[in-house]
Amino acid sequence: MRLEWQIGFWIGALLLLVLLLWLFSGVLLPFAAAMALSYLLNPVADRLERLGLSRLGATLLIMAGFLLVLGLFLVLVMPAFWRQLASFLQALPSYVVKLEDLITDLSVRLAQDHGATMIEKLGFGKQASTDLRNSTSDLVNQAAQWAGTFVKSIWSSGAALIGLLSLLVLTPVVTFYMLLDWDKMIATVDSLVPLRHRQTVRELAREIDAAMAGFLRGQSLVCLFLGLWYGVGLSLVGLNFGLLIGISAGLLSFIPYVGSLTALVLSSVVALVQGWPEWKLLAMALAVVLAGQFLEGNVLSPKLVGESVGLHPVWLIFALLGFGSLFGFTGLITAVPLAAAVGVILRFAVRRYRERASSTRESMQRPRRL
Repeated sequence: MRLEWQIGFWIGALLLLVLLLWLFSGVLLPFAAAMALSYLLNPVADRLERLGLSRLGATLLIMAGFLLVLGLFLVLVMPAFWRQLASFLQALPSYVVKLEDLITDLSVRLAQDHGATMIEKLGFGKQASTDLRNSTSDLVNQAAQWAGTFVKSIWSSGAALIGLLSLLVLTPVVTFYMLLDWDKMIATVDSLVPLRHRQTVRELAREIDAAMAGFLRGQSLVCLFLGLWYGVGLSLVGLNFGLLIGISAGLLSFIPYVGSLTALVLSSVVALVQGWPEWKLLAMALAVVLAGQFLEGNVLSPKLVGESVGLHPVWLIFALLGFGSLFGFTGLITAVPLAAAVGVILRFAVRRYRERASSTRESMQRPRRL
């Protein structure tokens, strides 16, 4: 098969997969979540098998542990999370008022301490302060209204409730069967590949597995650590809504830089409003967040994620946002595997193109015999 036909085949397969995701996105969520969990837990099952357990016993042990951890999380953490979310939405208007007062007070102090003339020339006079206060108020009020409407629509939507129930009920069941038969499914797919292309497909599969394993398993551990670090640390320093900020930042850490930026902005704003005019709470909150970012960038990501991921942050952010907007939460789950697969296939196509171009040049430069 010519290289052009191979590239066309893979592009067509990718487009067909995207079309199927779009057509069945409403029912794919528990199956996509189960496939992701099976992929993450399969190495644990393989290790337990090497220790002497059967595949069924290893799967039952893993699922029991997973359900125990999930149950403890739902019982111990989620009620506090929802309480803090409700308190945050209720306290948001008062925080907006305090933030407006801080902006006005800061503008007045700048005018008094550094000269009204210079401040006016720089555009930070009374009128600028009033405009900044009004624009801040409008922006925050609109964000608060949008957040309240979004939360109400989630809880009032019957489809969302059905999707949540199906996720909680079907995902463990599907995960059990997929984890039990994971090796058989891989062997079946491998047997369907033609013999002359099997070695090439296996090499591509190994590269895709390395890319997905490096990111999915490593970044999941990073998100878990950062959620615990931010949530516990901000709560211990006395910051309001510390658990809410920590869990939200930990989940968003799946997208590069977004989780850390969310923790930094939210904790700084809440600490500034809560502790004003003292700076101690702000300093402690910044210390917790910056320490977490240091550990993530210098210890966790190099150790857990590594350099073998092969996914550029820009490509990863585009994939997550694009698939998330098209397919919702199902798109977020499938974005990383598809991005990894596309990246590996494109690199493979480029390598083959360069090898073919190099061999063509060598044949053209080779002297012809008379």
